[in-house]
Amino acid sequence: MLNPNLDEIQLTKDDYERYSRHLILPEVGVEGQKRLKAASVLCIGTGGLGSPLLLYLAAAGIGRIGIVDFDVVDHSNLQRQVIHGTSWVGKPKIQSAKNRILEINPYCQVDLYETRLSSENALSIMEPYDIVVDGTDNFPTRYLVNDACVLSGKPNVYGSIFRFEGQATVFNYEDGPNYRDLYPEPPPPGLVPSCAEGGVLGILPGIIGVIQATETVKIILGQGQTLNGRLLLFNALNMTFRELKLRPNPERPVIEKLIDYEEFCGIPQAKAMEAQQQSEMQEMTVTELKQLLDSGADGYVVIDVRNPNEYEIARIPGTTLIPLPEIENGDGVAKVQELLNGHKLIAHCKMGGRSAKALAILKERAGIDGINVKGGITAWSREVDPSVPEY
Repeated sequence: MLNPNLDEIQLTKDDYERYSRHLILPEVGVEGQKRLKAASVLCIGTGGLGSPLLLYLAAAGIGRIGIVDFDVVDHSNLQRQVIHGTSWVGKPKIQSAKNRILEINPYCQVDLYETRLSSENALSIMEPYDIVVDGTDNFPTRYLVNDACVLSGKPNVYGSIFRFEGQATVFNYEDGPNYRDLYPEPPPPGLVPSCAEGGVLGILPGIIGVIQATETVKIILGQGQTLNGRLLLFNALNMTFRELKLRPNPERPVIEKLIDYEEFCGIPQAKAMEAQQQSEMQEMTVTELKQLLDSGADGYVVIDVRNPNEYEIARIPGTTLIPLPEIENGDGVAKVQELLNGHKLIAHCKMGGRSAKALAILKERAGIDGINVKGGITAWSREVDPSVPEY
């Protein structure tokens, strides 16, 4: 429970009208609303989770909100990042978020940090705030946020989403567990697909983000039972909630300083390996592929290793779908061998990463050499055929 000096906080006539539905709740009342007005919350990210979170924190009357983000609004964000609008496409997310927050609550102080959170700036950015809310989507930043919260003694309100499932909890609060108790070690790079690869139901981050906002408000008010020590698991397809108990690990290494989290999560090593594989792999541009297809040259087979639903969205004419998971489990290797029949293999995916992985597997397991299409169907849409939808 936070303990501000409430004698210095005064509610205005507008506050009494604006927050009347809070004020008549015994669990909030005048004192609780003063606590909200005195509170400061830092949100890392203004994406799917940060969008509903920021909207409801502003509406609840949080006095000071900090936002960390360095991205710009993209059309593909609008399906779930509801704080942004079409008119803000191509513009900084933090400016879009601030604009919407002040439309909801012009009395909220909004601090903007248009930068990537790093080991060099995390502690100084977090220092003025009571609570940190993690709305990020990658493992290095999650470990960074966690460790910085541990070192600075601040609660970390956590959420994550993927496809139709989400989870939420409160870390580093009242001697409870932190992120390293849930994930002592990061997964190998590439093992967990991003939402850009695996997709996400647009409504899902709204649900998890609102849960994060609820936990933040409860911590400020000192009311109710938080998710401290409990991991809430939500499945949107089944509309079910489950809980897992979380406890601090007494053998957990002591966090003494912020480290290189990209290195900790194996990102540079994975990139180096990928670069080595690509250097050993023959590549071609989408323009070269178009020329090859237009020439009617025999002796080539072009496979698409994306998922079937992606193939329905957009496809390059003359390609055959063999999804990467089938190649990984072995079924697709036999399909490729049968399809080739002495022909040369060309592979593509959305942007070139999965097709490179597929070619590496085919080389290792069956000795099949192939050519990777740089930039995949995204590059095809931008450079060859703009009528092919981007997604």
